[in-house]
Amino acid sequence: MTSSPRLLDRIDRPQDLHGLTDEELQQVAQEVREHIIDTVGEIGGHFGANLGVCEVTVALHSLLDSPRDKILWDVGHQAYPHKILTGRRDQLPTIRQYEGLAPFCAIHESEHDIMGAGHASTSIGYAVGLKEGMRLAGDLDAGKVVAVIGDGAMTGGVAFEAIHQAGGLGTPIVVVLNDNGMSIAPNVGALSRYFNRVRLNPKLWHAREGVEEGLVTLPGGIGAAFDRLGPRLKESIKSFWAPGLFWEELDWAYMGVIDGHDVRALRVALKAALAADRPVVVHTATVKGKGFVAAEEGGLEGMERWHAAKPKSIANRVPAPSAPAVPGAVAAPPQYTQVFGEALIDEVRRDRRVVGITAAMNSGTGLNLLQKAEPEHYFDVGIAEQQAVLFASGLALEGAKPVCAIYSTFLQRAYDQIVHDVCIQGLDVTFAMDRAGLVGDDGPTHHGAFDIAYLRCLPNITLAAPRDEAQLKHLLRTALTQGGPFGLRYPRGEGVGVALPGPGEVHAIAIGTGEVLREGGRVALLGYGSGVGRALEAADLLMEHGVEATVADARFVKPLDRELLGTLAADHELLVTVEEGTLAGGFGSAVLEALSDAAGPAPRVLRVGLPDRFVTHGKPALLHAEVGFTGRDIARRVQAALFAGTGEVLSEA
Repeated sequence: MTSSPRLLDRIDRPQDLHGLTDEELQQVAQEVREHIIDTVGEIGGHFGANLGVCEVTVALHSLLDSPRDKILWDVGHQAYPHKILTGRRDQLPTIRQYEGLAPFCAIHESEHDIMGAGHASTSIGYAVGLKEGMRLAGDLDAGKVVAVIGDGAMTGGVAFEAIHQAGGLGTPIVVVLNDNGMSIAPNVGALSRYFNRVRLNPKLWHAREGVEEGLVTLPGGIGAAFDRLGPRLKESIKSFWAPGLFWEELDWAYMGVIDGHDVRALRVALKAALAADRPVVVHTATVKGKGFVAAEEGGLEGMERWHAAKPKSIANRVPAPSAPAVPGAVAAPPQYTQVFGEALIDEVRRDRRVVGITAAMNSGTGLNLLQKAEPEHYFDVGIAEQQAVLFASGLALEGAKPVCAIYSTFLQRAYDQIVHDVCIQGLDVTFAMDRAGLVGDDGPTHHGAFDIAYLRCLPNITLAAPRDEAQLKHLLRTALTQGGPFGLRYPRGEGVGVALPGPGEVHAIAIGTGEVLREGGRVALLGYGSGVGRALEAADLLMEHGVEATVADARFVKPLDRELLGTLAADHELLVTVEEGTLAGGFGSAVLEALSDAAGPAPRVLRVGLPDRFVTHGKPALLHAEVGFTGRDIARRVQAALFAGTGEVLSEA
């Protein structure tokens, strides 16, 4: 590490870069990279993508006047250098921490964060709207607008919709295409191969300007013949040799491929792009994990591993040694994601019609296990959740049993396809929704808070949630044998530590049936998914203070076990529903609706779940405490409800 004063320490706002030379800017970029390695290696956070855009970020801010000029960071997991250069350098150690810097860009955090985002492929659409908004207001001296988007995010169809619109309108924006061959996992599909072809032969774009001239000057009258055949043939042949024409055919100017780690080259290209009064794409080649040897030399596997760094994973800018195993230590329960991935392999081997589909999140969903074990039954569609569901629909029409393994928060992006293409037609598609509930450090863009509410209103779908990792395997079997749309939600993190059934012990659960786990008296706690564990915790605390509570596992929110619900309603004066999802339209709402429709008196209903607001980022335990989703909080609310107005007081649980 250098002991001399850093140029970076003099950069408190983007304008502090404006007077620096290219050499000084190159040094600032390297200092930003080292600051990220030192900080994120200690606290954890998004890593590889940030190291890859240090020079791009410095070049942009050295030419632009933020926030008058607007830089939009697609997803935002590569915006740490931007945060460092916009007055948040010394706050970087708080990123993704509770009450610290947001994990992605956030408009409430800084005037330099123009858009708040955590999902991919949206920056170009924002950019078109911003620039056309400036033109609509008649602001002839409005600022420049630049969108920075990765090649992985370019697999999302919404990015192409924006490119199409901008080309048609002639919207004067600049797109910096940060091409590193990766999103989280290696990119897939034809578009990825296109970018690879350009990236591996940067001289192609230089040849573009000379292709037409070369065609018309061929000897022996051949050139004249090409000229007579007209522009259509010439454009076709040029397109074969000049990949940048993909953009030019959509009325964009294409510049590339630029070395994304050369500040001088970037500034030259960006100056020209910013001066053009039309849509321009600047195609840059960068290395994900640049400057961190383990990522750079580890190939695709190394870059994927270092997409995010765990806390204390780096020491002295190299990977920290693994902690030695503690003799006699009890192994932690398996992660729900791991259990799902292994269970899906078993299901594929039981029924060869079963396939798994991911939208560029193979390891995050556990489908990397299927990819390795049964590659013919594994599909990655890229960052294209809509296509994942449409693809699944086509498979289902041909008799396959597709499982779309998509995070709860990302499945929102395919809502129309769920409604229109799966549920209306009653297709046999399973949605495996990992990260249901509060996921922690990634914050409100990634919490799986809404899937119960946004799916429960749809006809033809069955919705279930396991209380533990063993039940996850049983419910996956249920989904794959019941013959229609099925949504299965489960949380991030470790299971509860129950024994797992072997392949021959897994069985389907009767649709719409719950289960009583503990018999009690005045109060019944009815949990759904992770809410069952919270209900059991609350019941234990209430027992310490003389209140015996019934605890039941609903297992299904659609259809509800109305027989169980009627029994609980008849035998208890207070019914408490517990769910790790938004209360508006959620599991508790379904229970209230069912009780309202039933004949006879209904008990008081107390709903426990997530509030009607977006929950911040931080460790899940802190977030659960903030929103009152703990056993202790539930027990206190039950006490207050049971003894309110009676004069009876129970000591605080």
